Amino acid sequence: MKILLYNPDNGVTRNFMPHLWMFLLQALTPTGHEVVLIDGNAQPMDEESIARYVREQNVALVGIGAMTRMIAKAYRMADAVRAVGVKVVMGGPHVTEMADEALGRDGGSRHADAVALGEADETWPRIVEDAVRGTLKDIYAPVDDFGQERKPSLQPYPEIPWNRIKLDQFNLLPGMLHPLLKRVGAGWGTFRIIPVESGRGCPYGCEFCTVTGFFGDSIRFRTNESVVNELLLLKERAREEGGQIAVFFIDDNFAINIKRTKSLLRDIIAANAQVHWVAQISANLLRDEELVDLIAAAGGKWIFIGMESIDPTNLADVKKGFNKPGEYAVVLDRLAQRNVFAITSFIFGMDNDTPGVAERTLKEIRSWPPGLPIFGLMTPLPATPLYKKLEAAGRLTRPKHWQEFIPFAMAHTPLKMSIDEAHNEVRKAWINSYNPEAIKRAVDSLNHKPLGYRINIFIARLCFRGIYFPQMGRFAWLKTIFENRRTILKLIRQGFGGGLHAAVPSVATQPVTEQRD
Repeated sequence: MKILLYNPDNGVTRNFMPHLWMFLLQALTPTGHEVVLIDGNAQPMDEESIARYVREQNVALVGIGAMTRMIAKAYRMADAVRAVGVKVVMGGPHVTEMADEALGRDGGSRHADAVALGEADETWPRIVEDAVRGTLKDIYAPVDDFGQERKPSLQPYPEIPWNRIKLDQFNLLPGMLHPLLKRVGAGWGTFRIIPVESGRGCPYGCEFCTVTGFFGDSIRFRTNESVVNELLLLKERAREEGGQIAVFFIDDNFAINIKRTKSLLRDIIAANAQVHWVAQISANLLRDEELVDLIAAAGGKWIFIGMESIDPTNLADVKKGFNKPGEYAVVLDRLAQRNVFAITSFIFGMDNDTPGVAERTLKEIRSWPPGLPIFGLMTPLPATPLYKKLEAAGRLTRPKHWQEFIPFAMAHTPLKMSIDEAHNEVRKAWINSYNPEAIKRAVDSLNHKPLGYRINIFIARLCFRGIYFPQMGRFAWLKTIFENRRTILKLIRQGFGGGLHAAVPSVATQPVTEQRD
């Protein structure tokens, strides 16, 4: 049987990294089947093209996974596939919480022949076997003999054959940047960010987050050996291709067990398995000096920190009081001293936010080392404590906001500002962080570093700019490059001034991240 695993885009914005679930399910598929992967962010498709593809390629089963922000597009694509007689299985966080919606049991249209609830590591092989026999069930759930939900162990962990998987669709480098990047050194014709997990689960239970509900509050880890071997495989592929590969550790809190994380980092160093990587770590765990030393030595280049707010009242309201805004500057300085920088995430429209929150937040950001700030709006995702609270209070303005994805648009009424005011605050924050002058300031703030660091922050800022501002087509990229031409020309002059290759450290370019549910 030929199987297509398809990850949709949301039709509006672009993610910068493929989703691990496709590669994991491919590795877990029983032998004898051909599995094809398509990520809509890297290989755009509409309903007509996916229907034509499955017909022409004789695909017999399509698996679609989607977060809430992608679900409207996912449903449309699933409908197109089912219309030509091909079976569709859907899964992921949204479908797990809204299975009746996917199956048409809530009064709407049916979009899936079957749904996989929760983590599909154990259920996927059974789904494939049932599809071959023509006996697909409506719902597949990972439960034990007593009907209780069972979380899959990550020991053993399936080996993903990164040395054989086609990754052409995931090259992130715009062709127009190649002349500059070639000056950095060999191997910059390709740059890919590869998702790797070392553990699953999060005990924090933040009010707005889907992670604890989906993965649970009990942390499960892979063996150190398994993670190290995967990094070595990726490192070898990059070397053989003469390209660049970075890793995004998708663990929702990579250092949640500090003792275990230190052990893993030491093993990465001992095995010479360092690749450039980014991971998500909460600020409170980065108080540990030894941990930060090991992060730098093991290849860590960017740390994604969900700061959410500089207001302690906001943080307490959403059950994230372990974040201490007074510590943010110290944590970021500690990272920057080791040439590790931060992707700092903020949420506006929280209950204690008032007009001016963007400028108050930007004032703090300007006092920190240069990084990649991102800004979003408080969003009530299905089945989260936040959704239930707002629903009970009658504050939801778009109770099924996912049915029409509108980026950076609120779905409930904030307490201390209007919806329009919240939207305006997010826009201010993005403009003031990613306009040409802001990008220039970030680059110039690293003048005391080798040129590679400045190229690094410049490329990352351009990519992150595309989270908010339209930047998917060639014209949009040309416009962006033209607006930043002065900074580009300055970097080129510095590069051609001599000594670039010797001056650029191994951190010349870093991975970029995506917004998460």
